[in-house]
Parts: sequence; C-alpha cells; structure tokens
Amino acid sequence: MTDIQRDKEVVVGFLRSAFTEKRPADAFAKCVGDDYVQHNPHAPARTDASAEYLAGFVDRFPDLSLEVHRVVAEDDLVCTHSLLRLTSGSRGSAIADVMRVRDGRIVEHWDVVQEIPESTVSGNPMV
Repeated sequence: MTDIQRDKEVVVGFLRSAFTEKRPADAFAKCVGDDYVQHNPHAPARTDASAEYLAGFVDRFPDLSLEVHRVVAEDDLVCTHSLLRLTSGSRGSAIADVMRVRDGRIVEHWDVVQEIPESTVSGNPMV
C-alpha cells in the first residue's frame, strides 16, 4: 500500500467512525495527531477541544449522515467531497474537507461547507 492510499484510508476511516458510526471521540483517538491544527472557524484549535466540539455536534443531530462521494490525495493532503445531512430527508450541504496526514495521523484540517439549494442555475448536482 502506498502512503497516499494509506492516508486516504485514514481520512475516510476517521469520517466513517466520527459521522457514520457516531463515535467522534474514538475517531480522534485513533486517527488524529497530538499536534492537530484546526482551521474550521467554529471549532477550537487543540486536539482534545476539537474532539469535544465534534462529539457535541454529532450528539445534537442524531439523524446526521455523511456520504463521501470523492477522495483525492496528493503528497500529504487528502480532500473529500461529501454530502452532509443533519436531519433525515434534508437536502443537506456539500462539504469539501482537506486534511494533512503525517505518519498515519491527521494533523491539520480545513473545510468548506455549502448548503444545497432546491435547484441550481446549471441544473447540475453539487455532489
């Protein structure tokens, strides 16, 4: 397995554990490094504080679901393009997560979130 493939598996495993299995504390413990840098403006910077923030977020939305549609990696960066629904049946949001992986652990995270409108001018889906 290449480093890039391993990094993709780390990121997808983190997202699956945190959002699909609703075990964000386990996801952080298994996949995130101690020197984690968070760039989401709503989440705190430290690893433990970000883990608590994500646990609270997941707890607030019991019907939350995340569908990863694409995974792209280059060097030490992995980008996922996903559909996040906070409630069942909602249109949800298109999410692009970018994570830096070092030695098999996520050490940095950025994300971009865009709500999915009822329709798009282009007629093309967002995810």
